[in-house]
Amino acid sequence: MNPGSGKLRHRNLPLLLLQAREQVIARFRPILNAHAITEQQWRIVRALIDTGPLEPREIGELCRISSPSLAGVLSRMEELGLIKRKRLDHDQRRLRVSLTPRSRALAARMAPQIEATYRHIEALIGTEFSTRFYAALDELIGALAVHTLNASSGESAASASPALESQE
Repeated sequence: MNPGSGKLRHRNLPLLLLQAREQVIARFRPILNAHAITEQQWRIVRALIDTGPLEPREIGELCRISSPSLAGVLSRMEELGLIKRKRLDHDQRRLRVSLTPRSRALAARMAPQIEATYRHIEALIGTEFSTRFYAALDELIGALAVHTLNASSGESAASASPALESQE
């Protein structure tokens, strides 16, 4: 589409978010590579550090990894001794995934470099912007999650989020 053609007036938000993600992850990738851990594996380790043990379905949702991919990633992580899977006592069909001492030690070794990278990014964009950006991302995720939940229950988009309606 030609800019200014009038057909698409909004900027491509998904593409902008992907470009921003790539700019951020590019700063962490050398750390992950140096510690022989993939981006998906690190997302899982970081999620389990932040939340504690989770079921695979919860990990997939939180880390944005498809179920087929997640099965392979978890198997590989278990082979590497990074996670352990345990059946739930009350329901043997369900599993809980948790970190091992090995993955906790890995994260502890990586933490100084990871934190230094966050400080570097914050120095580039500013502390105030960083704080506002985290808040804006939380608000965006929350608003769209509520909208998605309401839409799946049959509620109209307009009644689900008047704030979003006013921005359209």
